Amino acid sequence: MKEQNYSNHKRYDLLYHGFTFILIVILGILSVYNLYISAVNSQGVTISLMFLLISLIILMLFFYIRIYSLKAQDRAIRAEENLRYFVIKGKLLDNRLTVQQILALRFASDEEFPVLAERALSNNLKSDDIKREIKNWRADNYRV
Repeated sequence: MKEQNYSNHKRYDLLYHGFTFILIVILGILSVYNLYISAVNSQGVTISLMFLLISLIILMLFFYIRIYSLKAQDRAIRAEENLRYFVIKGKLLDNRLTVQQILALRFASDEEFPVLAERALSNNLKSDDIKREIKNWRADNYRV
């Protein structure tokens, strides 16, 4: 597997993020078109409306399924990084660190992690700034 770094750490599932989303958009467009044709012809409006509602539900599911799974991963990463910090420093991460900062810190090596966590807190670094400052990248190959 290719070594992970700042420039290639974001991962996308082409089938989910690309193909499935495009199909859902096409379904939505076709359902709006079908509703329009049904309204003009004054027949089958109820079925066309149900078709449109189903496509809206699928679109909402597409986004919420992704959001909920990312929230669960965020909680797990936050707990893992808190444990890692405890092992290194003998104390828990400062609770003023945001989840986004902690998620960025997960890429830091054990040597950089405590110093970067302190800098993130004192300088209120954004997650992208934290990632850019990492010298020894620690890969996270399990998150998509």
